[in-house]
Amino acid sequence: MSHTTAPVPADAVPLPIRYLDCLLVVAFLPFGLAAGLPALGLLAGAAMWIAQRALGQLIDTKAASAPDARSATAIQFMGVMGRPFLLALTILAVGLLGEKRDGLAAAILVLVAFTVHLILSIVLRPQRKSST
Repeated sequence: MSHTTAPVPADAVPLPIRYLDCLLVVAFLPFGLAAGLPALGLLAGAAMWIAQRALGQLIDTKAASAPDARSATAIQFMGVMGRPFLLALTILAVGLLGEKRDGLAAAILVLVAFTVHLILSIVLRPQRKSST
């Protein structure tokens, strides 16, 4: 029995599902601001989350057009290590420049968005198909 992994084509997943994390972040902002949560933390966390997702798409495109596997791996590695680093620096900067509540709000917003993104990436990952 052999197993093959067939990638899920990007076109097969509707755009709102692929970016559900970003949609939830944007949809939450008015409610969070109306509830009196720290505006600096919410806005900075949301802006950085959306920016790092856009950067991820750019990195994926760049890696796909790389001339060889080594270059593609290096580009992907920079993205995997750099994007969380940028998020962490943003949360730290917001907490230091604003109040601690601002940093906490940014951290919680990014954590929830990351959780949604992680769940979607697990659910939408390529499925193993058994070829008998």
